[in-house]
Amino acid sequence: VQLVESGGGLVQPGGSLRLSCAASGFPFSSYGMSWYRQAPGKERELVARIDTAGGSTNYADSVKGRFTMSRDNYKNTVYLQMNSLKPEDTAVYFCNAYREEIVTGRISNYWGQGTQVTVSL
Repeated sequence: VQLVESGGGLVQPGGSLRLSCAASGFPFSSYGMSWYRQAPGKERELVARIDTAGGSTNYADSVKGRFTMSRDNYKNTVYLQMNSLKPEDTAVYFCNAYREEIVTGRISNYWGQGTQVTVSL
């Protein structure tokens, strides 16, 4: 199983970045996907999540209206388009794949290695 994030970097306030997370080794289209972030000295927090088909998304209040999450089940990839970036968006961003099997209750939960996003002048 692999989740490989990319697209992070240094950007000025008000700028944009697009993160990607390429998945392999598991049935991607049957997993809910999420982006989390962790700033220095803070706990990891949920940024956005998307359902298996890509028809439903949820966002943290702090990023609503600025971030958009999407997925491409043909490319086994999820994206996070981040606009109007603020210094407080600075963090390591992690991709997460999650599935709870209905019949057995078995939970599968995978994480990527993270990509650094720094918003600064």
